[in-house]
Amino acid sequence: MRTTWRGAMMLGALGVVGLSACAPKVRRDVFESEMAKVREEMVTGDRQLATRIDSVDSRLNALEQQLQAFRSEYNVSMEKMQGAVKFNVPVHFEFGSADLREADRPVLDRFAGVVKEYYPNATITIEGFADPAGSTAFNQRLGMRRAEAVAGYLSSNGALDASFLKAVSYGEARNRQVVPGAKGPGEEGLENRRVALVIDYAAPSAAQNDQVSVQ
Repeated sequence: MRTTWRGAMMLGALGVVGLSACAPKVRRDVFESEMAKVREEMVTGDRQLATRIDSVDSRLNALEQQLQAFRSEYNVSMEKMQGAVKFNVPVHFEFGSADLREADRPVLDRFAGVVKEYYPNATITIEGFADPAGSTAFNQRLGMRRAEAVAGYLSSNGALDASFLKAVSYGEARNRQVVPGAKGPGEEGLENRRVALVIDYAAPSAAQNDQVSVQ
């Protein structure tokens, strides 16, 4: 960026020099005045660019600190992907239920705060999962209900724009189970009854897409 800026300014300077060479009647004081303006604009441009770079670096550092605190406080794991960040959050569900537990609401509140501060225009995909108890079709629907419950909470309590929220279900998909084969009732299989949250900051608005369910 800085090279491009300086290149443009140098072309302008060369134009002034060319003008002075092709038109002997140009006074020296006029030429020096024009060159002084070019140098001043170059200095100003460098300062503005440095300010923008410092601002971006500061924002990235603040985001990293927020994410580190988020991970530590709520035992969240993160996966960085191309154009997206996936959060495996400790939001789990009782056996056969899609109701949010009171204890899991704070982590969603913190997640919503990070999104509003650093990813206000990102598409947020909520992935719903189920343990393998019950039929595949039932668990597909249950995973979607869980994803939709979290999307509703992020919209109503987290004040996120619902048009940027997308719910999907992976049901009991074995390759997505945290503890393969673990299932309820009771606490058994709790790790598989969950949601994951994906911040897709490279995707278009979810308003352009219908909510989908995938196997």
